[in-house]
Formats: sequence, C-alpha cells, structure tokens
Amino acid sequence: MNARTDTAVERRTLWTVLLLNAGISAGFFVTGAMGDSSALIANGVDNMSDVAVYALSLVALTRGPVWKTRAASVSGAMLLVFAVGILIDVGRRYVYGSEPIGPTMMIMSAIAGVVNYLCLRLLQRLENPDVNLRAATTFSFNDFISNGGILVAGALVLWLGANWPDLLVGFATALIAIKGGVEILRDARAVSNSEGANTQ
Repeated sequence: MNARTDTAVERRTLWTVLLLNAGISAGFFVTGAMGDSSALIANGVDNMSDVAVYALSLVALTRGPVWKTRAASVSGAMLLVFAVGILIDVGRRYVYGSEPIGPTMMIMSAIAGVVNYLCLRLLQRLENPDVNLRAATTFSFNDFISNGGILVAGALVLWLGANWPDLLVGFATALIAIKGGVEILRDARAVSNSEGANTQ
C-alpha cells in the first residue's frame, strides 16, 4: 500500500471504532443508571473518552509527527483524568451504598465485549501504526479487559447480593486506565525524544 491508501484505511478504521464506541458508551450510561452500577458507568466514561481519542487520531492523520505526538499525549492525560473520576465515584458509592443489578451488568458487558473485540481486531490490522494509533489500540484493549471484569462482577453481584464486586471492578477499571495512560505518555515521550534526536 502507498501512504495515501494507508491513510484512507486508517481513517475508515478510526471512524468505525469511533461510532461503535459512541454507541456502546450511550448503552453503558443508560444501563449503568438503570442498574445502579459503578462499573457500567465507569466503562461508559471510558468509552466516551475513547471517542474523543479516536477523534483526535482522525485529525492527527493529516498532520505532522509533532502534532500526532501531542495528540497521543492528550489521550494519555485523558485516561489519567478519567481514572481519577472513576475512583471518586467508587468512593462515593462505597460510603453511601449502591444496589447494582447483576443481570443488567452481565448483559451489557457481553454486548460491549463483542463490540470492543471487533474494534481491537480492526485496529490491530493496521500496518505500521503511529503513536496515536497505538494509543487507540491501548484504549480498545483496556475496554475489552474491563468488559470481562464486569461480566464476572455481575455474576458475583447476582450470587452474593452485595455491591462490592461492582465497586471492585470500577476500582480495577481505574487502575487499568492509569496503567494505559502512563504507557501512552511514555510512548509519546519516547517518539518525541527520537524525533528530537533525528533533527539534531
């Protein structure tokens, strides 16, 4: 493939995963509110931040390497901010209590798992991804792992009649986001340093 063809494929892929994540995010918010689930709402926020990242990636496709590195840095910072917000929500539900609905969590996580797996596969097929596309892949991988956690938590909530599995997955989702955000920022910094060395 030539550069123009590569860019067209990347743009089409990013638009696909952006729209899929927007739909899943809406589903998480609705079911999270209905099911009183911190884990579902956490993943709704996560997927919404993914939408913003994919939008940044789309713009970065037509920009230079410096702009792409900065966009990836913004993506990493967004993940860290998202993680703090989720930790606050988990703390609030721990203090004031919550009554998550296990079946709602399980059904939504199963649907989201299929969608996020599709997004991950689409992104992994891209050849020679730049720092921004690698960040997008990290987001999709984090989402897929979180979906599995929600499925297990929903089963435990249904079995035990307790809210701690939901809170635990919300907390774990925040930790995964922190790890992903740090990795993206390190990747962006390494690329930036490499480009700086090449210009000297």
